[in-house]
Amino acid sequence: MAPKCEPLCCFGDRLFFTTFPHPPPTPHALNNQSKDPDNKPRVRSNARAGPSASPDDDVTYYYFTIDDQLLYLSFFQDWGPLNLAMVYKACILIHELLEDKDLASHRIVLYSSDDPRRKANAALLMALYVMIVHRRTPWDAFHPIAEIEFMPFRDAGRGPSDFNLNIQDCLWGMWKAMQHGLCDMNEFSVEEYEFYEKVENGDWNWITPHFIAFASPVDSNWIKVQKEAKLASSDSTSPLRPSAPPRSPSQNHALQRKLPTPFLNCLDYFEKRGVKLVVRLNTELYDKQLFLDRGIGHQELYFDDGTNPTDEIVRAFIDMSDTVVESGGVIAVHCKAGLGRTGTLIGAYLIWKYGFTASEAIGFMRIVRPGSVVGPQQQYMYLKQLEWAKW
Repeated sequence: MAPKCEPLCCFGDRLFFTTFPHPPPTPHALNNQSKDPDNKPRVRSNARAGPSASPDDDVTYYYFTIDDQLLYLSFFQDWGPLNLAMVYKACILIHELLEDKDLASHRIVLYSSDDPRRKANAALLMALYVMIVHRRTPWDAFHPIAEIEFMPFRDAGRGPSDFNLNIQDCLWGMWKAMQHGLCDMNEFSVEEYEFYEKVENGDWNWITPHFIAFASPVDSNWIKVQKEAKLASSDSTSPLRPSAPPRSPSQNHALQRKLPTPFLNCLDYFEKRGVKLVVRLNTELYDKQLFLDRGIGHQELYFDDGTNPTDEIVRAFIDMSDTVVESGGVIAVHCKAGLGRTGTLIGAYLIWKYGFTASEAIGFMRIVRPGSVVGPQQQYMYLKQLEWAKW
């Protein structure tokens, strides 16, 4: 006999969520036993769901899980939320199950292990589904699971977590993004998302239609030349060498054929997709002229890895970004990994421009680019959010 699940949380007439003790039974085992009257699950009372929340003796349940199909790839100790491609896949799967004629008389149950990480990720997916597909408000989407305790999400840092991000933060962040036209799942390409998020293909994600967050391109040959030039200039015994003439655009394009594939992908994609400005927040790992030759502006706003920007940097970023956004262009922002410093500044813009709270901005960004905003940057955004909103 399969272990008993927690009372079902009702998300609609036919849609439910529950957990089983870890490790949970397989869908095959559960669906084989679902017709047994002794295996009828209890249903959590839910006044808003209406009469359908009451258990029926003659109803049949169809169980499915995403625990082994949609897996979060952690940086360090982080474990969620699942990224936008997985949200999209889950929405498609749930919708197809609800529309399946063979399951028309069944109640559909998404279940997970009671492992706190899998439980929180699966519950968030279910709430996101009803919010995105059924156009529920975030408070209605969260209501069926409001009485359940969930482990808060944490950042991608190495140390202990001191900032909790919850399911509601993620729901409100996604909802606010949808309300402002910053996230349209009807226009989402899961294939493009999963291709370019890979390090070997470029490591970038669209945060909004006007922002791309990406890891710093690296040109090892350029770095080597720069180091050699510095050594030569600092060596007082070496003869003075005439400075090399600036390269022409045609020479630059010839050199680009020797660039790493992720960097070439980045240059080609950004040029085609209307990127007007690249903002670099870390030390130089490539020649900015390669972007300038493509007609893409380039600005430096350096601050140390793992730290918070000054007010001057945040103001400068918001000003230059808003100029591009209002003209219909795209800004591509990077630090070394494109997570901490990058997420902090883009998050500041979301707070200033659209009225996100810090937790909503972080929750939304971690869905579209997992790992965004790290360590003390979380508390910094929380402390600065009211100030930024008034700028």
